[in-house]
This record gives sequence, C-alpha cells and structure tokens, in this order.
Amino acid sequence: MQAKSTRTSGVVLVVISAFVFSTAGIFTNGVSTDAWGVIFWRGVAAAAFTLAYLMLRGQLRSELAAFGKPALLVTILMAAGTAAFIPAFKLSSVANVALIYAAAPFVTAALSWIFIREAPSRTVLIASIAAFAGVLIIVSGSLGSGAILGDALALFMTLMMSATMVVYRKHPDTTAALPAALSSVVLLPVALIFGAPMLVSGGEMPILVLFGLVFAVASVTLSEGARRLPSAETALLSTLEVPLAPLLALLILSEIPSVQGIIGGAIILIAVLWSQTRAPKGA
Repeated sequence: MQAKSTRTSGVVLVVISAFVFSTAGIFTNGVSTDAWGVIFWRGVAAAAFTLAYLMLRGQLRSELAAFGKPALLVTILMAAGTAAFIPAFKLSSVANVALIYAAAPFVTAALSWIFIREAPSRTVLIASIAAFAGVLIIVSGSLGSGAILGDALALFMTLMMSATMVVYRKHPDTTAALPAALSSVVLLPVALIFGAPMLVSGGEMPILVLFGLVFAVASVTLSEGARRLPSAETALLSTLEVPLAPLLALLILSEIPSVQGIIGGAIILIAVLWSQTRAPKGA
C-alpha cells in the first residue's frame, strides 16, 4: 500500500509539473523581452518565491543541511537546461520545443541504463520508442525552416532535464526546492553580462514575475515526483507537456501547429496514457 501511494503521488506531481511547464512558451513568446531578460526576471521571481516558501514552512535550514553533491549537480544541470530552454522558444516555435522534449523518455532511459543500471520495463520501453517516433514525425515537418539552432537548444535542454531525473532517481533524498531556486540564481550574473534585463518595460514585468512563480511550482513538483518514480517513467509522464504546449500556443498566440506536429503529438499522448494503464499495481 505504501509503495502504491508513493507511486500515485509521484504520478500526480509529475503530471502537475508537465501541465505547468506547458505554459513556458506562452510566457516567453508572449513578451518582447529578449531571452536573457526573460531568464533574469523569471529567475529573480522563481528564486524569491521558492526561498520564501521554504522559510514559511521552516524548511530552509534543513534544505541547506541536506544540500550535498547530488543537489549541486542538479543545480548545475537545471541552470544549463534553463539557459537553453528560454532561447529555444525565441529561435523556434513553441510546438517544436515542446515536441522535441518528448525525446526525454528515450534519453532518460538511456542515461539511467548507462549510469545507474536501471533497465526500463517493457511497457515504458515500448511507450518511449513510440514517443520518440512521434518526435521524428514532428521534426520532419520543420526541416529546412531555419529553426535549427532553436531545435538544437531544445534538444540540449532535454538532455539536461533527463540527467536531472536520473540524479533524483539515484539519490532520492536529494533536496528539491533549493536546487531549483539556486539554478535560477546562478544564471542572474550571466544574464546581466549577455543581456540588458534592466531595460525591460514595466508593462511586461508582471508577466515575467508570474512566469517565475509558475516555473518555481513546476520545478519543485517535477523534482518531488522524480524521486518517487523510475527515471524513464518520470520522463514519459513529463511528455504530457508535449500536446498541451502547442494547444496553448494555438489558443493564446495563434500559432498553428503543422500536420506532422498534430500527428506526432497524438502518438506521444497515446503512448503516455497507454503506459499508465499498463503499469503494474503497487509498482
């Protein structure tokens, strides 16, 4: 019963994270601020909200005490992923970035097998292959579009997030909230060097602050969920973001996904749902 409860809470947390993360493209492309400006102010807000949350719950001291090498590694990986994530949206479409992230189950499964010798179940493996096939269909529709750099950054971000999931699976006691906050803080000086965040218009500031809150919630729920589930399954559930992000982009930004994007996204969503219906009880 305890194992089943742990798995259920892990699934719920990762699904929440996927839904919240699916709004990232809307926040990024919904403002005229450049990528480094978005990274800076989103980072300030995310770090402030997360640290305030820890202080209000009296957990800041315990998070600091538990902050070891795995947490430091997570901080670096998340920072690198964020540095690629935001510019990817500016250089490519919301649909492309979200859909490339669907390769996360494939990448995570490979990293898990290489570094922690965790072989994915047959169900997760089949669903991951199906999700990756969906990505290939989607990318085929963007060939020659000139968004190659944005797509490459999205792929790098996917690698970083997959590695983060593997670290949490290997070291489930690794703190979750503090690395998320610090990953935002370490990017602040970089954003000041390469961008001009102080020139952001006052009208866009509330949007960027809200983005910070959203990012803080998504990061913490993903980290908490990842420690309760196998790495490949965490990545697979995270791909629920894939069909949601293009849908939000269509409704809010009027960004019309390609036919390949619709087909690929449908395949990925079916793979995620199928993997959950096939999951063994008490797993």
